[in-house]
Amino acid sequence: MNAPAKKEDFTVQAPAGVFLETVTSVEHYTDRLFRFRMTRPQEFRFRSGEFAMIGLMVGDKPIYRAYSVASPAWDEELEFFSIKVPDGPLTSHLQKIKAGDQVLMRKKPTGTLVLDALVPGRRLYMFSTGTGIAPFASLIRDPETYEKFEEVILTHTCRDVAELKYGFDLVQEIRNHEFLNEIVGDKLRHYATVTREDYPFKGRITDLMTNGKFFADLGLPPLDPAIDRGMICGSTAMLKDTKEILEAAGLTEGANNKPAEFVIERAFVG
Repeated sequence: MNAPAKKEDFTVQAPAGVFLETVTSVEHYTDRLFRFRMTRPQEFRFRSGEFAMIGLMVGDKPIYRAYSVASPAWDEELEFFSIKVPDGPLTSHLQKIKAGDQVLMRKKPTGTLVLDALVPGRRLYMFSTGTGIAPFASLIRDPETYEKFEEVILTHTCRDVAELKYGFDLVQEIRNHEFLNEIVGDKLRHYATVTREDYPFKGRITDLMTNGKFFADLGLPPLDPAIDRGMICGSTAMLKDTKEILEAAGLTEGANNKPAEFVIERAFVG
């Protein structure tokens, strides 16, 4: 008689000082990307744009990685958007979770991609590549973002068109939401590009900014430190190149303890 196929077992006892939460839904976008939602502890408080340490028990020890909370601060559940790494210490297991499984989460959120780290402005640019869109998924669904800025421009660059779907789903969700749609109105603009397939908007966002196509496509003037603010989350090269473009335009990097014209999240690089 054949033994049943071994399944991942995510039922565990939470280590001290760690939340143990239940997965409520999982959606796989491609063979590289998926999102999942899970219960939110009543006492867990975070600012939209922050990240948390998410983990699973692998063997007899917990393994954690930093994940931006993709849901806004008002949401009753927590959402995360993840890449699948076949041999990743955590994601090789995390990508197999399903509704009803349990996930570990450390209790203290943190991060630099928060509205408090920016000085007041009129236009907010959110520059992202790949799963770097996750913190912006939180911020574009937070009414406070639109209280502070007259225009919000979300950019998302991926290799293939299929990898853009999460971003398009987010914008559609806002358009269909009973109160967000009224708050957001026409303030949110979404600029999606790919680097490996034919698409109306093709190329690295930094190249499109440098050659002016990005601004021409949106009908906007070049960056102006008096009114423009920026947030950056993506690959190491993208962070470096975008930072240089913003600084060349006269914007200064800020932080939680020293707000300025743009901020970068470096927690996911390494």
